[in-house]
Amino acid sequence: MQDLQSPPPPSPTPSPHPRSTTDLFGDPSDPNPPQWLNPSLFQSQNFDPQSYISDLRTFVPLQTLRTELKTHFTSLQHDLIELINRDYADFVSLSTNLIDVDSSVVRMRAPLLEIREKLGSFRESLIGCLCLLQERLKQRDEAGEAREVLELLLDTFHVVSKVEKLIKELPNCVPSNGGQDDRESRESQSMLLERIASEMNRLKFYISHAKNMPFIENMEKRIMNVSSLLDASLGNCLVDGLENKDVNAIYNCLRAYAAIDNTKNAEETFRLSVVGPLIRKVIPENAASGVVSGSSGNELEEDYVKIKKYIEEDCKFLLDISSIENSGLHVSSFLANSILKEVHSAIQKGKPVVFSPGRPSVFLKNYKASLDFLAHLEGYCPSRAEVVKFRSEAAYVDFMKQWNVGVYFSLRFQEIAGALDSALSVGGLVPVASDKRKPQDLILKQSVSLLECLRSCWRDDVLVLSCSDKFLRLSLQLISRFSSWLSAGLAARKATDNVGSNTGFEWAVSAVPDDLVYIVHDLNRLVEEVCGDYLEHILELLKSCPAEVCDFVKQSILQGGTSLKGHLPIVMSAIIDTIVEKSAEDLRQLKGITATYRMTNKPLPVRHSPYVSGVLRPLKEFLEGERAATCLTNEMRNELLQGAVLEITQRYNDLVSELVSMSRRTESSLQKLRLGAQRRAGASSDVSDHNLSDTDKICMQLFLDIQEYARSLSLLGLDAASLPPYQSLWQCVAPAERQNTISF
Repeated sequence: MQDLQSPPPPSPTPSPHPRSTTDLFGDPSDPNPPQWLNPSLFQSQNFDPQSYISDLRTFVPLQTLRTELKTHFTSLQHDLIELINRDYADFVSLSTNLIDVDSSVVRMRAPLLEIREKLGSFRESLIGCLCLLQERLKQRDEAGEAREVLELLLDTFHVVSKVEKLIKELPNCVPSNGGQDDRESRESQSMLLERIASEMNRLKFYISHAKNMPFIENMEKRIMNVSSLLDASLGNCLVDGLENKDVNAIYNCLRAYAAIDNTKNAEETFRLSVVGPLIRKVIPENAASGVVSGSSGNELEEDYVKIKKYIEEDCKFLLDISSIENSGLHVSSFLANSILKEVHSAIQKGKPVVFSPGRPSVFLKNYKASLDFLAHLEGYCPSRAEVVKFRSEAAYVDFMKQWNVGVYFSLRFQEIAGALDSALSVGGLVPVASDKRKPQDLILKQSVSLLECLRSCWRDDVLVLSCSDKFLRLSLQLISRFSSWLSAGLAARKATDNVGSNTGFEWAVSAVPDDLVYIVHDLNRLVEEVCGDYLEHILELLKSCPAEVCDFVKQSILQGGTSLKGHLPIVMSAIIDTIVEKSAEDLRQLKGITATYRMTNKPLPVRHSPYVSGVLRPLKEFLEGERAATCLTNEMRNELLQGAVLEITQRYNDLVSELVSMSRRTESSLQKLRLGAQRRAGASSDVSDHNLSDTDKICMQLFLDIQEYARSLSLLGLDAASLPPYQSLWQCVAPAERQNTISF
């Protein structure tokens, strides 16, 4: 076959449009076929259309191939028509050369019809044979199924008979003197029971494949009898083995229970015969009152200690047997369904009150003791998978449901949050007794209550780790509650115009600066404690949690500390405002200076006014007070001093500027009136430039006052010349020759 990839031989007639070496599909306007279409291959004897198309489709789209083939077909038709038209006479003469065509067709049709009849009869014969063969195959399948069912029924009958025979042999294996320990007889009996159990397992398999058959239904009574006899014999043998701690007999009995998929009976037998009597020694029942007699009240810690001891001495041997590797006994769960179930039942009957969260402290103590007991039981699990299986057992889940930690948290929430609300509802700021307080301790009872409530959330006798997210939220809510109480009180303090509306915030309205100092001190201590030791204690408790959880807790606590610290500037501002208001009362005496020198003949003043010494007295007394000295840091004292002095000096400047401006306006008006009167009287209007006006005297008095004020500031450690309000004050009242130099 010619290579399809090679281009066709060159045409003797050159193409009107030469093709490039990369032109594979050809030009649509080009009448010549593309290079990849070689019509000469169609005339080859071994031409295969499918292989031809499969070779071309790797580099030519099928749509393009279809188009080119249609174009080539159309070209062939045109060539055929042209050829007929050119040799039309020869084409017409073909019919004259065909002689006796009909007779030839008849001769060829006869053998063809004969062959068709033979093929039809042969086909019918084959179809008949095929149907007969299928029918026989179907009968064989039905016979095979019937045989299988018959064999299954026979096997079932034989197994039932065998089990009945083996069960009848059981009494021969029981020791004649049952009160004595006959280990060999007990072992042989357990081995026989294991054999019977394996046969019963086969019987269950057969029955599951032969349901609803009359034969099986007729044998149902016999099957139930052998099953009940086997259960009773297994129970007796297991109890006998448990009483004598016969490891081999117990092992064989447990394997028998596992074989018949009835481990629940084994667990129940162990619970009733061994675990139950032991637990009742620790937690006896009192059906009349439901109260334990001769036990340790309503606490479980001592009871669990005794139970652990009994488990180690009397139950561990069975737990070791059930955990033997490759024994097939892993399907049983004696820890959950025998030991824990019996303990749970004994507590419910003997000490039901321990599950009640009504007494949170006792409830938490018992709950933690129970968790420790469960952890002790998990220690008997040979692998992590067994621990997971133990925790998923219904007995474990039911036991954990008895401990309603949600209700416990609700009670703790009311207790802790109620304690803080009670402390914040007091009408005033209440300091702690000084004889019980250390210098680094909190001062106000409200702050002490907040810190105690925060610590209560994470105390060992309060915290439940499974509810740590709720206790974290409670801690943040306590901080938020204290912050809201503080911010609302300070807001009410500013709204002094409507005191009656400040119900509940009388502490803030009536608080003096010395009281607010206590708040500043406590806020600093709270922030230091919350972001320090308190946070470290929480992270230590949650160290077993993932790192991202600990990071979230840390960020939350730090954010709470930041919210507390954000109130410090507000409290400091409230202290400054109170001090400034007290100083402003002395500054109001400035109005008396105008009355002293207006329309009087008093000489030029030579000393400062008495009120000046009282302007800074409230600030000085506050800073020299015991509370400010002991409760404020040097940095805070300087901040209060700077803020208060700036506010007082600004008030001083505003009052002086207003007084001087008003005095000058008044003097200007009087001067105009005086000049008008002199003109009407005909007197000379010449006024001596050496006479001092009332405004000059007032400004001189104010000048002397601000100098004394500056000296008072220097005693507090401040340079008045560096204060912008004082500079403005100096420019307002200083004589012209001293405007550029501030000295006092």
